[in-house]
Amino acid sequence: MSASAAASANREPTDKEIRLVIAASSAGTIFEWYDFFIYGTLAGLIGAAFFPSGNETLQILLVWAGFAVGFGFRPLGAILFGFLGDKLGRKYTFLVTVTLMGIATAGVGLIPDAATIGIAAPIIVIGFRILQGLALGGEYGGAAIYVAEHAPPEKRGFYTSFIQASVVGGFVLSIIVVLTCRWLIPAEEFAAWGWRVPFLLSIILLGISLWMRLKLSESPVFKAMKEAGETSGNPFIESFTYPGNKKRIFVALFGITGVLTTIWYTAFFSSLSFLRGPMRVDESVVEWMLLAGGLISMSFYLVIGRWSDRIGRKLPIILGAGLSLALLFPVFWGMGHLANPGLSAAAERTPVVVTGQNCTPDPFAELFGREQTDCGKLLDALTSSGVRYELREGGALGLSVGGEVQPLDPALFAEGGQLRDGVRGALSAKGFDFSTQVPPVANILGIVGLLLVMGMLSALTYGSVAALLTEMFPPQIRYSSMSIPYHIGAGYLGGFLPLIAGIIVARSGDIYAGLWYTWIVVAFGLLVAWWGLPSGPPRDFGDA
Repeated sequence: MSASAAASANREPTDKEIRLVIAASSAGTIFEWYDFFIYGTLAGLIGAAFFPSGNETLQILLVWAGFAVGFGFRPLGAILFGFLGDKLGRKYTFLVTVTLMGIATAGVGLIPDAATIGIAAPIIVIGFRILQGLALGGEYGGAAIYVAEHAPPEKRGFYTSFIQASVVGGFVLSIIVVLTCRWLIPAEEFAAWGWRVPFLLSIILLGISLWMRLKLSESPVFKAMKEAGETSGNPFIESFTYPGNKKRIFVALFGITGVLTTIWYTAFFSSLSFLRGPMRVDESVVEWMLLAGGLISMSFYLVIGRWSDRIGRKLPIILGAGLSLALLFPVFWGMGHLANPGLSAAAERTPVVVTGQNCTPDPFAELFGREQTDCGKLLDALTSSGVRYELREGGALGLSVGGEVQPLDPALFAEGGQLRDGVRGALSAKGFDFSTQVPPVANILGIVGLLLVMGMLSALTYGSVAALLTEMFPPQIRYSSMSIPYHIGAGYLGGFLPLIAGIIVARSGDIYAGLWYTWIVVAFGLLVAWWGLPSGPPRDFGDA
């Protein structure tokens, strides 16, 4: 038996040690994901400050593009910090990542807005998002492996599930901070400058995280490998040359990460965007609902992690992916009906039909200096208002509501905002409700219940993943081998989800059409997981 294997088999940390390991790793993960998610939580205000536009659809797409950029750099961070983690150790690597994340997040809160420094503002924002993405690429692998390599095999799923719950915890913390700031700071001042406070608080969270993590010792598995001279010469190259690792990376990318990340972002960020955007629910109400859903959902991850220690890692993922395919659209249809019943009822009672030529919306027309057709402008106005429509190509441009043709003043097409207001005015007269919504208490409870359904689906596909990925790869290249597929999947398949889903909605006119992206990724991932994941009880890498 090698030194690393012996360490893995014999490690039995005391209760005090394991509590410190879990607490410090989880707290750091919460803070780092808070830093990353605060951008999405404050998407609307960030759009107004750094991506001003008269086109509501374009503005939110630019915000989500900035969100996606951070995710796009996660794989590079995974390669860099995965290499360092396998060469230098788990502990010091994730100390670097949390420091980089905290500095970048606080920096966003200090950037002057676009009205002050022009195009430099969004460029600097994108730069900080890149730094955040690099940092996050090293954080998850380090925290997950660190806890897993301290945990006894029979409790590895349960102990590492705290890391998964901490990701949700970062999202929840971002909402708590935003709600607190909204309560303490008047609405106009919060919109003007108060939104910066949650970003600046990252400095305090960074100090707490560093203090906790500096108290930790190195992973026993890594220490044993280093003492025995078993560390990898080049973890990145060996990740692709180690026997059987290419298949494991493929399965980790599509069968594990692709599934968990699209479900997670759909559960939390798509819900956030859907309720605040087309459903027009009051921002504070949305944040309170997601806070309740997130807090309760955190416990689901712990339950699933413990369950996986008994029945294996494969079954929860297969079950969660399959149920997601069945429930995804019904859950969002239900949320839409409960959030804005007037809009849903009006759409069924008085269907909207658009006729015209060259009716392909171009949400990026303004950005790239392209001329959008009048029909495209009309479709964009309907989409940004959350109105479903039927498109009939051909003939003169026309809009009918409930079979009645609506007059379209050519002057409305001179400016997107005027057109949107004119369309909403015409539809309001037909029963559509575009006012800010505060649903009845019963409806709010129903929405929270549906959010919990999404939270459970996320927990099933995510709760045991840290343990599973740790067990899939050899210890000497584990940091790199699990970080690369995880962050490619989370960075591109998950991180680009809000942007891709937003474009699908903008091009189709169906506010639910963006869900097809999640459905397709999960369906493919389910097939890969069924084929590639080991069945039976959990076991360490190399065990028969």
